[in-house]
Amino acid sequence: MKLAILSCSLGCYSTRRLRESAIARGHSVKVLNTLKFSIDVEQGVPELYFRSKRLSHYDAVLPRIGSSITYFGTAVVRQFEQMDVFCANSSNGISNSRDKLRSLQILSRHQIGIPQTTFVRDRKDVLPAIDRIGGAPVIIKLLEGTQGVGVILADNVKVAEAIIETLHSTRQNVLVQKFVSESKGRDIRAFVVGDQVVAAMRRVAQGSEFRSNVHRGGRTEPVELDETYCQVAIRAAQIMGLRVAGVDMLEGNDGPQVMEVNSSPGLEGIESCTQLDIAGAIIDYMAAQVDFPEIDLRQRLTVSRGYGVTEIYIPEGSEYVGKTIDESGLPEMDINVLTLYRGTTVIPNPRLKRSLEPSDRLLCFGKLDHMRSMVPERTRRKRRPVVKVLPPTSDRPDSETAAAAQDEPVVAPEEEH
Repeated sequence: MKLAILSCSLGCYSTRRLRESAIARGHSVKVLNTLKFSIDVEQGVPELYFRSKRLSHYDAVLPRIGSSITYFGTAVVRQFEQMDVFCANSSNGISNSRDKLRSLQILSRHQIGIPQTTFVRDRKDVLPAIDRIGGAPVIIKLLEGTQGVGVILADNVKVAEAIIETLHSTRQNVLVQKFVSESKGRDIRAFVVGDQVVAAMRRVAQGSEFRSNVHRGGRTEPVELDETYCQVAIRAAQIMGLRVAGVDMLEGNDGPQVMEVNSSPGLEGIESCTQLDIAGAIIDYMAAQVDFPEIDLRQRLTVSRGYGVTEIYIPEGSEYVGKTIDESGLPEMDINVLTLYRGTTVIPNPRLKRSLEPSDRLLCFGKLDHMRSMVPERTRRKRRPVVKVLPPTSDRPDSETAAAAQDEPVVAPEEEH
């Protein structure tokens, strides 16, 4: 394959290793400085220029986007996606992973263990929020900090309040997280490629330092992860939309707690620690997947009028419980079940003879009107606002008020639903 590695650091260890591994396997590879691209957007013809020349065709792209150029870097990756070029990590996945709050919000609904986290802006909300996550000590994080920068341990509530207030005064957005005491000073980095963990290491902080990052002087040791940790790491990467990722986890009493999913994980620390050819594993995976570029499902499936993608929930007591997908009548209603989510299990392209169970979630494509009919009547009534009937035109004080009333219908109070 003809591979492009997007990187602003030609000589850094990770870029050099990836290039060497691609060449050793007989692939054609070039390292392209992400900031030297120009993006041309016109009807039907997405184009990329590199150093002011039209970019030649590439089969695959491996993005190594630094946090300081996230916006431009993801725009370049997005353009490659529009040109149907395989990208190891999607632009959406990179954007999701860069914002710590956004990534935790995405993971929180998928039965993935995460540290209890709160996000506030009003000073009056700080103390109640800290109480909700169990009180001090707490970890305070800048939303876009990297390599341990912008991560602070506050031993008591007053110190936490002062730190948060100071950061807010400089217009910084911060997260406040519960301190997982049982894993103080250590965490797990699992390196995910595709649907497997290819390597893992434990990072241990040194001395009085609580941050275990290698850049903070942390010591590393190879570790064999059990199946629970492997599955959590793989699912976290997949949920974020990343095929190549470093998943950082705390070893909590209740199992793995995902702290962060990194879309451009460094190779030097984990290759040195494990003595494994991780760069080679990435290149081999890309070569095997190069024929399957990223597709924006909603963008492709919602262009037909009246059709769309939605998730249908099967509650306890539903008439669909116990029926197969075929017996449910979904195929006759022109509704295709793309994926079935059952607890932490994901069943892609489920067979028509599969029975439905309470709490199943179905990702469906079909006619929106028909899928709307599957939402229980009670739920639909609760969501639908009750609009009061406007008085006759003659009863209104003036035409201006009437026009305003037409634009802004009056909604009845919530108690009347």
